[in-house]
Amino acid sequence: MNDATRGTGGPSDGTRAVRAGLPEPVKHEPTLPGPVFAAHFHLPGDPTGPYTYGRDENPTWTLLERAVGELEAPGRDDVETLVFASGMAAISAVLFSQLRAGDAVVLPDDGYQALPLARAQLEAYGIEVRTAPTGGDAQLEVLDGAKLLWIETPSNPGLDVCDVRRLADAAHARGALVAVDNTLATPLGQRPLELGADFAVASGTKQLTGHGDVLLGYVTCRDAEAMAAVRRWRKITGAIPGPMEAWLAHRSIATLQLRVERQNATAMRLAEALRERTEVTGLRYPGLPDDPSHKIASQQMRRYGCVVSFTLPSRERADSFLEALRLVDDATSFGGVRSTAERRGRWGGDAVPEGFVRFSVGAEDPEDLIADVLRALDVTAG
Repeated sequence: MNDATRGTGGPSDGTRAVRAGLPEPVKHEPTLPGPVFAAHFHLPGDPTGPYTYGRDENPTWTLLERAVGELEAPGRDDVETLVFASGMAAISAVLFSQLRAGDAVVLPDDGYQALPLARAQLEAYGIEVRTAPTGGDAQLEVLDGAKLLWIETPSNPGLDVCDVRRLADAAHARGALVAVDNTLATPLGQRPLELGADFAVASGTKQLTGHGDVLLGYVTCRDAEAMAAVRRWRKITGAIPGPMEAWLAHRSIATLQLRVERQNATAMRLAEALRERTEVTGLRYPGLPDDPSHKIASQQMRRYGCVVSFTLPSRERADSFLEALRLVDDATSFGGVRSTAERRGRWGGDAVPEGFVRFSVGAEDPEDLIADVLRALDVTAG
């Protein structure tokens, strides 16, 4: 795992997160201005300037978009970020703005659970959808003739990792654009644009904002023409965040590095503790030296994430384990300051065993959290 940005001539991750997107200081004005609630703006004469109507632009979005752009592509002026009402709104904006009938797109077959819904809609529009697993760079095998390659690394919930640079180079050589879902890694874990991707897309609902109280998505892109189409899609669909959500997200980013450091360090300790349990199989965490994804993850990721996955012997054992936990909420999201876990098979759609558990490590004291997990395993052993 590479160090953060110390020694590269720019601020380190913590400094960048705390100050990302802030306006120039003005006497008597707040450091981070409050949310702007406006459906329209004063607009005498010709409609010029950035703010005309609330579906198109909002000053609160502008600051948040600047903050996300500084994290995803620090030091670059040739990228643009747009925020959306949710992660799926951001994903849909890229897919449906870049593809048309007769095009082909490559998706992971082990990615986010809602991707099959997107696939069905793409196919309904006459778009060919090809799929392949994330691990082993298997998407390379179905790239020929594709217009867009969609990568999710680490994959959710299986935590496989693919070589973004290798896949991006291969896709570009075939004339395809490349989008990377960066939700699980966050910009502090990896920067897809630096690895050759055209789009970095994420659900800000998860670790980016980290408090489980905001639905948000974003797209950061280095291709101006492609991003113009994404912007047009957002305008057409109106898939925009509310100003309060945008402001909460920007405020939360200030603690991103603090949260990520604690959560990732605890995730590693939890994975190491689970490795000693005989009832735990299929343990996955990219930070473990013996994890199948560790080699490539250590080359392209700066941090390994807050999610650990593993399998217990049966559905019943997994359910009783989750019920026995005292410091962990049984919930379907991940990345929050409060640890969550779920038996992923309860939703259907993921190719996982019935006893498969996706565990999102929060910001609790690691000793307390690990003790709670081990106690829950012990009391459900019989």
